[in-house]
Amino acid sequence: MTTLDLPPVAASGPVGEPAGTGPTGPAVAPRPEKKLRIGGVTRDDVLTVVGAAVGSLALNWLLYERVLPFSGAFGFLICWYLLFLAGYHLLGRLQWHPMMVRDRLVSVAAWSSGLLVVALIADQIGYVASRGWEAAQHLNFFTQSMDHTGPLDELGSGGALNAVVGSLEQLGLATLFAVPLGIAAAVFMSEVGGRMARPVRTLVEAMTALPSIVAGLFILGVVILTFGFEKSGFAASLALTVMMMPIVTRAAEVVIRLVPGTLREASYALGGSQWRTVWNVVLPTARPGLVTAVVLGMARGVGETSPVLLTSGFTSQFNGNPFSEHQVSLPLYIWNYVKQPYEGMIARGFAAGLTLMAVVLVLFVTARVLGGRRPGQLTRAQKRMISREARRQEAAALGGIARPYAIHSQAKH
Repeated sequence: MTTLDLPPVAASGPVGEPAGTGPTGPAVAPRPEKKLRIGGVTRDDVLTVVGAAVGSLALNWLLYERVLPFSGAFGFLICWYLLFLAGYHLLGRLQWHPMMVRDRLVSVAAWSSGLLVVALIADQIGYVASRGWEAAQHLNFFTQSMDHTGPLDELGSGGALNAVVGSLEQLGLATLFAVPLGIAAAVFMSEVGGRMARPVRTLVEAMTALPSIVAGLFILGVVILTFGFEKSGFAASLALTVMMMPIVTRAAEVVIRLVPGTLREASYALGGSQWRTVWNVVLPTARPGLVTAVVLGMARGVGETSPVLLTSGFTSQFNGNPFSEHQVSLPLYIWNYVKQPYEGMIARGFAAGLTLMAVVLVLFVTARVLGGRRPGQLTRAQKRMISREARRQEAAALGGIARPYAIHSQAKH
C-alpha cells in the first residue's frame, strides 16, 4: 500500500471541541495564508528601478566624465542605459529567483524602450512647436499664401495655404492611384499566384528600397521630358505613387495571407467563385490590416521632398489646379524656407512642419475611423436595419397568431 503526501492540517479534537485543541493539550495553530500577488507593480519593483537608475547615473558620471576620455550627450545616455540594465540585473539577483530576474529585466527593457521612443517623439514635436508657434498663431498663416510677402515682412503677412492645398491634392491623387494598384498586386501574389507571382514579388521588394530621388527622376524623364507634360501637382502625385505603391503592396500581401484558409474553403463549398471569395470574404476580413497598409503608404508619401521638387516645381502663389503649372507642397515649403537666413521665414517653415504633423494626424485618424472596424462588425445603419426587420417579423408573427384565434371565436358564436 502506498501513502500519499498530503498537506498538513490543523489538529482537531473530538466532536464539540474547537479546532486546535486535543486530548493531550493545545495543538499548533496553522499558519495564516499569505496572499500571492500575480502581476502588477510592487514597492520592491519601484525601489529596485529607482536604485538602479540613480546608481547607474552616478557610476556613469564618474566613469564617463572623470575616468574615461569620453564626451558627448548621446554616448553618455547610451552608457547610462546599459549600466542601468546591468545594475537592475544585479539588484534583482539579490532578492529574486533567476527566472523572475530575467522576466522582470525584459519587462523593464521593453517599458524603458517604449518610454524612450515616446520621449523622442515628444521632444521633436515640442521643438518644432516652440520654433513655429509664433507664426502658427496668426490666422493669416492658414488663409494666405506667400505671393505678396517678402522675406523681411512681419509674420502677420503671408502663410502656407498654397502648400496645405497642394499637399492634400497631391497626396489624395497618389493615394487614389497607389491603393487600388497595390491591393490588386497583393491579391494577385497571394490569391492568384502562378509563374508571374515570383517576378512581381521581386520587383515590389526592389521598389521598396528605391530612393525617393530616383522616383522623381523617373517621372521627370518619362512623363515630363519624354511626353512633354509640364511640372505640376499631377506629376508630383505620380512620383509619390511610385513611392507608395510597394509599401501598400507588401503590407497588404502580409495581411491577406493572414486570413484563415477555412473561410475561403467555406466560400468555395457554398458555390462561390474565386472572384466572389476574394471580394466578399478575403478583403472584408482583412479590412483593418488593409487600412494599416494604406496608412503606411500615406506616411511614406506625405513627407517626400526630392521627388516633389523635381516634378512639381516651386511657387509662392496659390494654385488649386494640380494639372496645370507649378504647385508647392508642405515638405517643399519647409525645405525652401527653413534654409533661408531670415527669422520670419524660418518661423514660417517650422509652422509649416507643425501643420504637416496636424494634417498627418487628421488623415490617420480618419483612415482608422473609416476602416478600423473588426471583421464582421456591423455599422450603426446596419444594426438599425436589422433591428427594424426583427421588429417587423415579430409583429407579423404576433398578427399571425391573433388572426386564427379571432376566426375560432367567430365560429363558436
